[in-house]
Amino acid sequence: MSPLSPIRERDGAGGRLRRLVRELAKFGTVGGLGVLVNLGAFNLCRAVTDLAVVRCSVIATVVAIAFNYLGLRYFAYRDRDSGGRAKELTLFAVFSAIGLVIENGVLYTATYAFDWNSPLQNNIFKFLGIGIATLFRFWTYRTLVFKQPDQPQAPLPTAPEEHLAKSSR
Repeated sequence: MSPLSPIRERDGAGGRLRRLVRELAKFGTVGGLGVLVNLGAFNLCRAVTDLAVVRCSVIATVVAIAFNYLGLRYFAYRDRDSGGRAKELTLFAVFSAIGLVIENGVLYTATYAFDWNSPLQNNIFKFLGIGIATLFRFWTYRTLVFKQPDQPQAPLPTAPEEHLAKSSR
């Protein structure tokens, strides 16, 4: 293996775990800030408008999705392939929309099925919905939207017997 080989080829499970931890930390940083943006926009919308709680939540989620895309593309996944930006944005929008439905479905159910509609209850279920949707988003964003760049494969070492057999022909 040459000293110029990518680290991914020689660092094994420990290196993959370190990369995953770094990825989770970056995703978590963007996501944590996105949660603050989401909850802030949600509570601001509730305070200054007469819109229904779920409508305010959807607006806040859309604002947070835009914030998160910028953070994920230019911070957390800046080293990932960005050649197909239109495809990336389309996939991001589709999976974000599914996450929006998950997130706001939790709030909708709590608010309208169980009549848990105080500001505290709204924030608790909004936060719970964000958490559930985040699990879905993390998996889809990292595996389908912001893919790992293709790494060249190292040639597989041959057994000494195979090498001798080839050289004697």
